[in-house]
Amino acid sequence: MSASKKLQVYYYPKCGTCRKALKWLEDNDRELERFDLFEEGPSAETVREWLALSGLAMKKFFNTSGEVYKEMNLKDKLSDMTDEEQINLLASNGRLVKRPVVSDGKQVTVGYKEDEYNRVWTV
Repeated sequence: MSASKKLQVYYYPKCGTCRKALKWLEDNDRELERFDLFEEGPSAETVREWLALSGLAMKKFFNTSGEVYKEMNLKDKLSDMTDEEQINLLASNGRLVKRPVVSDGKQVTVGYKEDEYNRVWTV
């Protein structure tokens, strides 16, 4: 992978985990294209791309500890929803998305674990 490829980072500026992830990426000389999840959530197309590239289960993309997730009682509702309904839900409210989500168009990480970043995002 080329080091010049910008990483798309979907994050929330006030989130401590997001700040740690951004610092790691910047310290490792990665060029970033930032998207504030609370200002501009992902499109349904972007969520579909994340799912395809990551190989992760849909549930991994939900911020299960977030207020909106709890207020909407999604713990009990997600299993009855189709994938498309869940994708549209994630696209409708960036506060539902587990953060940060980082993508280079080939692979995707969700959340921040330093060992995973070392493996996936080190150039």
